[in-house]
Amino acid sequence: MGKLVECVPNFSEGRRPEVIEAIVEEVKKVKGVKLLDVKPDASHNRTVVTFVGEPQSVKLAAFNACAKACELIDMEQQQGGHPRVGATDVIPFIPVKEVSMEECVQLANELGSEIAGKLGIPVYLYEEAAKVTNRKRLPDVRKGEYEGLKAEISNPERHPDYGQPKMHPTAGATVVGARQFLVAYNINLGTNDLSIAKRIADSIREVKGGFKYVRAMGVMLEDRDVAQVSINMVNYTGTPLFRVFETVKSEAARYGVSIIGSELVGVTPLQALLDVAEFYLRLENFDRKQVFEENLVED
Repeated sequence: MGKLVECVPNFSEGRRPEVIEAIVEEVKKVKGVKLLDVKPDASHNRTVVTFVGEPQSVKLAAFNACAKACELIDMEQQQGGHPRVGATDVIPFIPVKEVSMEECVQLANELGSEIAGKLGIPVYLYEEAAKVTNRKRLPDVRKGEYEGLKAEISNPERHPDYGQPKMHPTAGATVVGARQFLVAYNINLGTNDLSIAKRIADSIREVKGGFKYVRAMGVMLEDRDVAQVSINMVNYTGTPLFRVFETVKSEAARYGVSIIGSELVGVTPLQALLDVAEFYLRLENFDRKQVFEENLVED
């Protein structure tokens, strides 16, 4: 492949396998696109799909998956533990190879226009594609979630970037953007006390004075009766995973709580994991070429 763009759409369905498969099938159908990962989460009622390919093919796959989600997911019935504004909640484009961020911004604009024009779903642009300063951060765009946006979308300050200022009757709205790699990382606590997870999340969130590039919230995994610190690392080199993990572990200990596990959602850059290995193994003068598989990758 020459130019490569990654796309990581999040769909507001994690409990119906047949719906998830139908959406993913739309990605598989597109020539020149490689499906990398499908991560359904029943507790959050959300699925994260990751695929990569040539820019226009990736855009087509994203549109087709969004159209299928529009057909199969009814936001008037949907419930889940993760913030969301629509059936296809968010579609980010990430430059991978021989593609600039500006090209990904252009893709976001093209896709946003198509989703609004062909599907009747209002679209908001975020991160590098944001047209409005206070819409750069995804949490700001999602303020109030589906229910709140539905009540406020007619207000001028909440008008979409593409489409009419009204929600699609079943699919809601969609957020499209361009950004760098994001590591979605969740830490599960040995407690069902949600307030502890929320306090720990506040201690590491950038907006609460925590770590730069870290967004976090406390949620419940109802099927496991476990509280979770759900984290988005928007710059894993600026704030590495091990630093956040150690802080969460320390904060949890204050409440007499242990960490029972953690998880990565979707695919993750190798360097993010190598940084963790280097820290915990106290490796000296480590070079990624010491990883066997790295020497098998063709230039």
